[in-house]
Amino acid sequence: MTTTDVVVTGLRFGEGPRWRDGKLWYSDFYRHGIFTVTPDGHEELVHAVPTQPSGLGWLPDGDLLFVSMLDRQLRRLDAEGNESLHADLSGIAGGPCNDMVVAADGTAYVGNFGFDDSVGETFAQATLAIVSPDGIARPGPDGFDFPNGTVIDPSGRHMVIAESYGRRMTAFDIEPDGSLSGRRIFAELGERVPDGICLDEAGGIWVADPLNASCFRVVDGGEVTDVIELELNCFACMLGDDDRRTLYMVTAPTSRPPADSPALGRIETVRVDVPGAGLP
Repeated sequence: MTTTDVVVTGLRFGEGPRWRDGKLWYSDFYRHGIFTVTPDGHEELVHAVPTQPSGLGWLPDGDLLFVSMLDRQLRRLDAEGNESLHADLSGIAGGPCNDMVVAADGTAYVGNFGFDDSVGETFAQATLAIVSPDGIARPGPDGFDFPNGTVIDPSGRHMVIAESYGRRMTAFDIEPDGSLSGRRIFAELGERVPDGICLDEAGGIWVADPLNASCFRVVDGGEVTDVIELELNCFACMLGDDDRRTLYMVTAPTSRPPADSPALGRIETVRVDVPGAGLP
């Protein structure tokens, strides 16, 4: 097991970490809020989201976009703290909405479970939602086995998305109109399970594994180059700090609601060799 530095504890279930303005931003499902934490561990609530927040991203004007899971919406928060509906995804999402990536031009790519197990639905594949900067949503590619963490390379022309139930990562080309083409396998992962992901300058992708208590780095073709073994399961990760060489890992015993049990989730870090790149 790797020795890590613990930045903050007491999370119910963290998700969607993003590095911005010298802080790590993230959602906490069951504390129902969007938070920031500084590298020295000062946590602050940015915005309360009763309908369970997930993926985060920013429009070119600096407004924050966040996924509202339970009502299957993409919401917008401006600099004054005013919240508004950016896009209703209920006509596309077959289950609760999940992680997303927002491109440099403001186009958002939003995943969803594909089904709602909280009401007894069985597994179904999901369709990705593509939301233009002005909030117009349209269906993207379908046939995903639980689409989850997503990255865009620095050129803005290529995307990789994790399919948690498929135990694979799938790549696309991004067309000028924001649509996706050229679907191909980036990595088949075998027993490893991909959840949240982040990209580095060498094209490697760090992958949070929520079933095997680890965070690993994989390259195009499927070779796993590094593995960080952890005490808790890892659900998301992000490269941050000024040099983008600190790997922030969001960990917890389980993704299930903790009810009255102690809040055991945390954010941990290790230093890595290759800096972060691209989006988110």
